[in-house]
Amino acid sequence: MQLRVQNLTNLSESAPIRRSKVKDMSAEVVDSNPYSRLMALQRMGIVQNYERIREFSVAIVVCGNNVNQESLTLASALGIGGVGSVAAEMLTRCGIGRLLLYDYDKVELANMNRLFFRPEQVGMTKTDAAVQTLSDINPDVACNELNQTWMESGVSEDAVSGHIQLLIPGETACFACAPPLVVASGVDERTLKREGVCAASLPTTMGVVAGLLVQNTLKYLLKFGHVSPYLGYNALKDFFPTMEMKPNPQCSNAACLERQKEYILAKPARDAAAKAKEKEEVLVMEGPVHDDNEWNIR
Repeated sequence: MQLRVQNLTNLSESAPIRRSKVKDMSAEVVDSNPYSRLMALQRMGIVQNYERIREFSVAIVVCGNNVNQESLTLASALGIGGVGSVAAEMLTRCGIGRLLLYDYDKVELANMNRLFFRPEQVGMTKTDAAVQTLSDINPDVACNELNQTWMESGVSEDAVSGHIQLLIPGETACFACAPPLVVASGVDERTLKREGVCAASLPTTMGVVAGLLVQNTLKYLLKFGHVSPYLGYNALKDFFPTMEMKPNPQCSNAACLERQKEYILAKPARDAAAKAKEKEEVLVMEGPVHDDNEWNIR
């Protein structure tokens, strides 16, 4: 695997312009710094430590693939198709530490309406093509090997709607609890690809869903803002429905039921930690007010 990745990286190095690896992220505002605008999020107080993004690993896989969970921070169940490839590119440009790419398919000319693959990559596996392209965009990101938290995503067959869904074992619904609105109903994805039959594909819809997916992935990893448990997208009406996806106590998946029990047993500890944090925040808010501060600004 390492040799294959190195060969693909070497191929991409033949590009006319390729930047060298950057050891440390810097907020220095110069044209040659690829991370200055990302580190500005830290300077503006949006995130506490943006450079932590390099510590994370995100898996982008086709649903049903076995994933090695060691050292994995978040998995996105979509493969390297229209949404997955765009999400992978966005995460790469954001400086994610490691991308774990899984997909059984090969690049075809029919994929050229999408935002990622190039004609000269036709015939390559999607994983190899992705490694080549992503390594060229940002050599600091490792795109080779493959926790228990998933960010599921999909686009409808008619290409005018999609969704993202956060799956946290025991805390939110799994696939068996409440299957996503767009799924293969347990069928092997290879059987969905039939001669003369294809789903519609709009790069605009895929781009919107991929953007929502990566935005929520960054919020989850860097702990800022609110992560949507479920967010839908209706392109015809520009409608974005949201909802909570709770686990089903009668779920048919034994592992899910076990995670639900663990989550319930850990509730007292979570509540205690939440109260302690709330108390700390109150103490900070009750800081001293200066005598000459007529507007009571703290």
